Amino acid sequence: MDLLSTLNSLKSSVDWLQIRHVREKTTYRGVRDEKPNHNHISFDQGVMIEVLVNGHFGYAGTSDLSPSGIKRALTKAVTMAKVASPYKVHEFSLEQRPATKGSYQSPAVRPLDSASAKEIADIFIDATRAMKVSDKIISRSANTMITETEFETLSSHGTEIQQKFSIVSTDFSATGMQNGDTQTRSDGGGLARCRQVGAEIFDRADILERSKRVGEQVLELLAAENCPSETMDLLLAPDQMTLQVHESIGHPLEYDRILGDERNYAGWSFVKPQDFGNLQYGSPLMNVTFDPTIPDALASYAFDDSGTKATKEFLIENGKLMRGLGSLESQARLNLPGVANSRSSSWNRAPIDRMANINLEPGKSRLEEMIASTERGIFMQANKSWSIDDYRNKFQFGCEYAQLIENGKLTKVLKNPNYRGTTVKFWNSLKAVSEARQTWGSPYCGKGEPNQVIRVGHTTPYCLFSNVEVFGA
Repeated sequence: MDLLSTLNSLKSSVDWLQIRHVREKTTYRGVRDEKPNHNHISFDQGVMIEVLVNGHFGYAGTSDLSPSGIKRALTKAVTMAKVASPYKVHEFSLEQRPATKGSYQSPAVRPLDSASAKEIADIFIDATRAMKVSDKIISRSANTMITETEFETLSSHGTEIQQKFSIVSTDFSATGMQNGDTQTRSDGGGLARCRQVGAEIFDRADILERSKRVGEQVLELLAAENCPSETMDLLLAPDQMTLQVHESIGHPLEYDRILGDERNYAGWSFVKPQDFGNLQYGSPLMNVTFDPTIPDALASYAFDDSGTKATKEFLIENGKLMRGLGSLESQARLNLPGVANSRSSSWNRAPIDRMANINLEPGKSRLEEMIASTERGIFMQANKSWSIDDYRNKFQFGCEYAQLIENGKLTKVLKNPNYRGTTVKFWNSLKAVSEARQTWGSPYCGKGEPNQVIRVGHTTPYCLFSNVEVFGA
């Protein structure tokens, strides 16, 4: 479709109009126990019409891309805005919709379509074969989700944005059984290896090496002792820090939660507006950023879906809470600074406050030093389960794999490791942060009514916390 011609034919009927056209292709490839078990492609396409009427935004999406279909969507968006405007919580203006121009494209060495179904299947068959290191391994799987998305946004006051995303998520996991005990190990805790990347991610040698290690660690878990229940130092790997940051920093700092907009579904937040600039969220080693500019991170972009340019911003500096995750609308309502995080999951959803890349900045410690400094502790990797209350305060996390730290050395493997705490107390117990970081993410962050499942990224270091309650399942 010619989006510009469509915009020009409609803009005279309203004071302000924005059209966001989204095309998405998702490819699924999977192998289970050396046999391909799914191999399909889905397509999705549509437009979101957004208008501003009487100080209120109205939306309507449609997959009917004919002139009459788009005109019907415009009429519906205007009607919705007029009907809702007498009950608006804030008088909005075009200050919340800056006119911007620009483009973005994910980095890729090899185009995604250069990896054939056969190439991926052959690698994944060998990967599941590599996991079979013993007859105790009863199930093995290798899966990928490849997503190619194009966003084009035009507005009647001059916005012109084109963004193209190439995203790959992979998951390699194995399950073993011995004497009635079942243990599963994955390559990072589910679909955590998610990046903006090209087909170069399907590196056979690297995948086979990681897959073999997954199988070997399943055997270690089957032979391991249960995690003890006591208070000790806790060292978390970046694949687990991803979820810790996501749940206890990302979600509580979203302004729509603080405003109460999400209380019926995703929940509230323990954070209050007056906490910004005042709350000591964590120890002085804690520095957290919103950064959609990291090249290969899952939620990188140049502009959010309201046209705001994405820039790196510190949310927490030296442990003090400074800034939250709020779009221009939420910033106006709270009179607080925010970030470019007005995001929608597709053409049929209006943008809301969402985290993107929420990162813990690196420290000055080396992993070896962090282990050596620990008299008694536990090193946990890869998320297995999680639970956190509606206010994002009390939490409990389980991991796939752990090792005991005794007198500054990693010793025996432990199975069924878990830990619990409360957000502010936990982050204030942070006593070491590694200089090395890893980039992880998830394509499945749910929020909003109607529900929106969106991609989020986290670049995190190894972190050492003191006096944390740990326990076995």
